[in-house]
Amino acid sequence: MLAEAGREGVPALRVWAPGRSLAFGRRDARADGYARAQAAAREHGFPPVERSVGGRAVAYAASTLAFAHAVPLADARTGLNERYESAVTALVDALRDTGADVARGEPPRSYCPGDYSVRAVDGGKVAGIAQRVRQDVALVSGCVTVAERGPIRAVLAPVYDALDVPFDPGSVGSVAQAGGPDDPEAVREALELGFVGDRDAEVCDVADLPTDDE
Repeated sequence: MLAEAGREGVPALRVWAPGRSLAFGRRDARADGYARAQAAAREHGFPPVERSVGGRAVAYAASTLAFAHAVPLADARTGLNERYESAVTALVDALRDTGADVARGEPPRSYCPGDYSVRAVDGGKVAGIAQRVRQDVALVSGCVTVAERGPIRAVLAPVYDALDVPFDPGSVGSVAQAGGPDDPEAVREALELGFVGDRDAEVCDVADLPTDDE
């Protein structure tokens, strides 16, 4: 999808449920306690994986949604902050449309801390955003915790302890905690509408897109 957006100059969006897993960032993989963190993830039923974008470890429960927005670029040297601002605004507006009381920001000692996060107004972190820039396209991506705060808090505590990174289990929030639905499908539809807006959209199967070699 990323390669196609760069070739064709047309933005693309994917929202999906990755399934139960724990995604480690590059800094995590270099930490002394990385092997112990991986073992802790497995013990809690979260298969460990590594990702190429984003910061520290993030846990995906069964209802967690991931999103990836491929944005074609005219100049890879500009627009980084503008893309972040646009994404966090779209995310906040989309979640508010579901009834969730959310705002930009995150509580102290949160998992995968970053400047572009979304939190429940009276609770924990609900979503975070990362960005990777190539020559012709940027990938703005993130994850949204729809529900299931308990398992996420339980696995992240020993994982962050092993990585020697400050973490408060109470900083984990969810769309449901913020007053929104606990149904991932309802949240997925809101995210798609929030990022695509009123532009004409073509729905396609990611598996049908050409690869970088085609």
